[in-house]
Amino acid sequence: MMILNLDKCFNPMPDAVEIAFEAFTFSGGEPHIRIADTERLASAEKVFVSHRLRSFDDFGLLLLAIDALKRMLTNPKIVVLIPYFPAARQDRVMVKGEALSVKVYADILNASGISEVVVFDAHSEVTAAVLDNCLVENNHKFIKEVTHALPSDLVLASPDGGALKKIYKLAAALKKFPVVECGKTRDVATGKLSGFKVYQKDLERKPVLVVDDICDGGGTFIGLAEELKRKNAGPLYLAVSHGIFGKGLELLLEHYDHIFTTDSVKNIESTKTFTQIKLATLQGGRQ
Repeated sequence: MMILNLDKCFNPMPDAVEIAFEAFTFSGGEPHIRIADTERLASAEKVFVSHRLRSFDDFGLLLLAIDALKRMLTNPKIVVLIPYFPAARQDRVMVKGEALSVKVYADILNASGISEVVVFDAHSEVTAAVLDNCLVENNHKFIKEVTHALPSDLVLASPDGGALKKIYKLAAALKKFPVVECGKTRDVATGKLSGFKVYQKDLERKPVLVVDDICDGGGTFIGLAEELKRKNAGPLYLAVSHGIFGKGLELLLEHYDHIFTTDSVKNIESTKTFTQIKLATLQGGRQ
């Protein structure tokens, strides 16, 4: 297997042969790529490409890499690994004047002629619906790894009704942890959160693991933590597949005993109260 890792600090397939390349930006602002392994690629039947997309420039580089590979391969079968799919949260138009951003990204990628795109823990079913030949890898292995470090009488919690379907599937896969349902209210015009609810009268000091796909500013998880404590929760833990942490970790760690995430967005050093699990340790061997 061969893989082109466009983010040189991220390698989801360490057993694969890495493809050498040079990427740079012209003075006019245009990204460019030049792939070096031309001889080895000439006989390749399938090539993987990975990137952590944190800007439209990253997306542009990915598209250029796909085009370069297609021009080098005789019968190109290109599989793209995008752990955190960009704009996945913008999967519906909430107020007039907004773009359906996830579909914009998907339409461009669909037109690139790739064989498959692999996404880790997509925000909603919309991502897979708008992407052609999309494989969504769930968070079950990630959360199972997290629970190994936590008390056995753990309770799972999702932050809102939208995540309930996913967390019940997770609980069924793990076969040992009950679920407490939670909810919140969001003003679609301003994004302001309010009305956090935990639909259980007394959590009896049990440890609670809050599970979700994305943590950015952290307001959802802080508001939920306060409500969980009001319902007599014990130690609180947070596991998010995609740790953006736009406002840092400090305030979150005032509410949670430990936070877990993966390296799907960026690399963050683990500490006594924060653990980052590499996606490379969770994938089951792609062929």
